Order: sequence, then C-alpha cells, then structure tokens
Amino acid sequence: MRHLRHRHQLGRKKEHRAALMSNLSAALLTHGRIKTTLPKAKALRPFIEKIITFAKRAQGASPERALHFRRLAIARVRDKDAVAMLFNERAAEFTDRPGGYTRIYKLGTRIGDAAEMAVIQLIPASDEGYGKKGRRKTASKAAAKPAEDKPEEAAAPAAESADSAATAAVAEPPVKAEPPAEAPEPPAEAPKKD
Repeated sequence: MRHLRHRHQLGRKKEHRAALMSNLSAALLTHGRIKTTLPKAKALRPFIEKIITFAKRAQGASPERALHFRRLAIARVRDKDAVAMLFNERAAEFTDRPGGYTRIYKLGTRIGDAAEMAVIQLIPASDEGYGKKGRRKTASKAAAKPAEDKPEEAAAPAAESADSAATAAVAEPPVKAEPPAEAPEPPAEAPKKD
C-alpha cells in the first residue's frame, strides 16, 4: 500500500523531482547555503540529511562499507565532486551531531510570483542550537498535591501558594462595590383583627 506517500511532490514527476533534489543537494554541499522556494527547501531537508548520515556512517566503517555508502550518496546526488567534499572534509563536522544538519530561514515572498522564499543552510559544527526548555512546576500544581502523602512537605507549598495568592490580591486595585439599590418598601398592611 502507498498510504502517506504524498509528501513533497512539488508538482513534478518522479524523475524530474529526483533530478531537482540532486541539483539542489549538490549546490548545498558545494556552497553551504542556497536560496530557494520554501517547499523546495522543506523537500530538500530530509533528502540531504540522509546523504549526510551516509557520510557519518562511512567515517567509522570498514573501507568496503565506506565505499558502499559513498556510492549510495553518488547515486542520489549525482555530483562526484560534491560527494567527495562531503565525505572527505565536511563529514567530520557532523560526527557529534545526532541529526538536524540543516536549518531553514524564511525570507518572505518573491516579487514576481509571490512564492515563499527561504534559505537552507548546513549548520556549522560550532553551532550549539537552542537550549532545551526545562519544565517548571507552577504554584497551582504544587497546591493541588494531596496533603496526605507528606504532611510536612505539603504544608510548605500550600503556605507559599497562600502567600502568593495574598500578594496577588494586594497587587490588584480594590474594586469599589456599589451600594445596593434601595427597594421601595411595600405598603404597610393593616393589622389583622381577631
């Protein structure tokens, strides 16, 4: 079955798309960064990352296996010079990186046909990337913990959350309550006679 195989078609037949990816990847390996349309950049990313993975795996492999990976890369990229530069020079840059060898920057639309443009570049070895975001516990989650597990520890977060609630209440300006509208008194009834 061919389910979920409809990604990155780019409006081209298979042979044309393979030639396009080959040319784009050869240019990216040669120059380090290229400017293209956003859909082409998004299609190029998984293609070129597989080629770079071949180069990484060839670094620690036997000579026969390294030659096999080089031939697989040449079959896809179709430019022996670009593949030789990747395997001989640039593969060492990516040995410590567990994936994510490229980065895409959006540039906006092109004036002629309003196509979304992007720059795709190889990430240098010295790039640290973005830091990982740590999860923080909020005061509401700490207060929602059941107190029966550990009464000493549960009392402290509850006191802290009460302090923070009191601080929040002080920080907000007081809201003036309007006096209730006086309802007209009902007419006095005559006393009942027995």
